[in-house]
Amino acid sequence: MSEQSLLLGQTLAFTGDPFHLPIEDSARHERRGAVLVADGRIADTGPADVLRARHPKAAVTDYGDALITAGFIDSHVHFPQTAIIASWGKRLIDWLNSYTFPEELRFNDPDYAAEIARLYLDLTLANGTTTVASYCTIHPESVDAFFSEAQRRKLRAVAGKTCMDRNAPEGLRDTPQTSYDQSKKLLAKWHGVDRLSYAITPRFSPTSTPEQLAAMGALWAEHPNCLMQTHLSEQTDEVAWVADLFPQARDYLDTYESHGLLGSGGMYGHAIYLTDREKARIKEVDAALIHCPTSNTFIGSGLFDMGGLKAAGHRIGLATDTGGGSSFSMLRTMAAAYEIGQLRGNPLHPAQLFWLATVGSAQSMRMDDKVGNLSKGLEADLVVLDLAATKATEQRAAQANDFWESLFPTIMMGDDRAINAVWIDGKPTR
Repeated sequence: MSEQSLLLGQTLAFTGDPFHLPIEDSARHERRGAVLVADGRIADTGPADVLRARHPKAAVTDYGDALITAGFIDSHVHFPQTAIIASWGKRLIDWLNSYTFPEELRFNDPDYAAEIARLYLDLTLANGTTTVASYCTIHPESVDAFFSEAQRRKLRAVAGKTCMDRNAPEGLRDTPQTSYDQSKKLLAKWHGVDRLSYAITPRFSPTSTPEQLAAMGALWAEHPNCLMQTHLSEQTDEVAWVADLFPQARDYLDTYESHGLLGSGGMYGHAIYLTDREKARIKEVDAALIHCPTSNTFIGSGLFDMGGLKAAGHRIGLATDTGGGSSFSMLRTMAAAYEIGQLRGNPLHPAQLFWLATVGSAQSMRMDDKVGNLSKGLEADLVVLDLAATKATEQRAAQANDFWESLFPTIMMGDDRAINAVWIDGKPTR
């Protein structure tokens, strides 16, 4: 019989989408709950007294008043930008040229790539993030470094070689053929190995010729079970640049759509300045839009229309966008999403914020059958949050009238000090 672990504390699970259902019908909070973990999976959930009686031989870990929930899922990151996070004062195109591209040139060195992969995953795990979807660089070494480190830690992770064949420095450009060949080789090497998945990754249309976009579209058609990740309509000057580079395109999305890069496994980061046609097509194919709030404010991109897009039925995930985003923390990312919602006249409920950072991102990555919720049968990637980790959150939570009031201060003011424990694949990491 396998060893069983019974985790006790407050628990939060989702039974539906709190954007479309009343909070009381979509979120399930147990004031004294339990999660049974066995063989790397969630074997049972429910009230603590019921599970203790049902599983008397399980090894008990009592987290007291801490909150046990699914680990955070970050659906759009750039692990190679770890060292340049929080760099001052640039908009998107200048940011790439001044900070991103010089740093990414270093990733042809396997040792440096491995060093940053270790550092990045140390930082994300310390912040309670258990799954990420990362862009690498054009160098296969960067992909190997990231997947090797994720595999060593037994993480569920997604990544892909970033493909660029124009508007980038020498040393950061490949070709349509090499991008296809290298991506295909990396896909064959890593996709489906342990808990790893490959994502076909053209950076964005301005750094790919039509020929390269077509090559990536062809590769995706050959491997439709893979994800495809890219950027879309992040800044107004970027949208104008795309229009100049692709004069025949109907809009930004059409630069992907016409080359086979629009589909249900697509994840489109930012998506702030969408036309009505773009919204309709993305919804029609059930692709995912990824909200990157700290990035959108830090480099001055704009305000994502969460309310309108969710009301229209879009699939939406939440992401830090490290390192254009200014934090490795999904708590800080939720706080920024709340602030942007306020600026748009649509303040998000704590349940909606937590849903985006767990179930919503898992759905965007087509992994909600594996991770993202406290649900029987899912993989046991968990985070345990101390809602009184600092004097500020402790005193505010003490005044709360209900669970959501006690959780919200940690969303708005919490950091890595709130992370009491992280479980990966059914085992505690800290």
